[in-house]
Amino acid sequence: MSHFPEFEVIPAVDVQDGEVVQLVGGERGTGKRYGDPVAAAERWIEAGAGTLHLVDLDGAFEGERVNAAAIESVVESVSDGVGLQLGGGIRTAEGARDLLDLGLDRVILGTAAVETPEIVAEIDETHPGSVVVSLDAKDGEVVVSGWTEGTGLEPAEAAARYEELGAGGILFTNVDVEGQLAGVDREAVASVVEAVDVPVIASGGVATVEDVVALKEAGAAAVVVGTALYEGEFTLREAQDAADEI
Repeated sequence: MSHFPEFEVIPAVDVQDGEVVQLVGGERGTGKRYGDPVAAAERWIEAGAGTLHLVDLDGAFEGERVNAAAIESVVESVSDGVGLQLGGGIRTAEGARDLLDLGLDRVILGTAAVETPEIVAEIDETHPGSVVVSLDAKDGEVVVSGWTEGTGLEPAEAAARYEELGAGGILFTNVDVEGQLAGVDREAVASVVEAVDVPVIASGGVATVEDVVALKEAGAAAVVVGTALYEGEFTLREAQDAADEI
């Protein structure tokens, strides 16, 4: 995986019905809309983003890629120097490879990786290091299918298992605090970081620049920020500068 050269703050571009939205607590229908995905992508790149985190929200819930056209237009509009990762509705190795060939740097697999773990190894064979396995935790347990089903797996244990299968990175989201600007769970992130050697990208609950710094201190390689950036709680530059100072 193109390891993050240093800690990176990554803006989220979550797409639903062709528009950028941010959900609260992962609940469908709670989204606040923020306009055109290409415009959002361009805005974050202009603000200094080195990587963008794209999510097909309809895909995550429906199990198929509903916003393919909107996502593709973002991929086409972004220059080669910017890293792109996409999650939501990627269910097959073939589908993942097509996206990587289209110009994405990393694909994020959630439900598919839990249901058919071998898919991780399959994609890794042709596109080494490009698979990020998304682990969403609620009350200390990994949950799947749009956060509705528990798996009985503990996040650190699950992360180590996927690293063995070829995951190039882990995206760790604490659903309890997702989209609520409620602060982050530093210990939960640190336990996943300690369990693996691959980069851990943290997401969920970031409300302040201090939260970003706390996640870096917990050992995260990068942090995905959505709501706080869209609501202007802080700027991308402020967050990146604060993280760079430690």
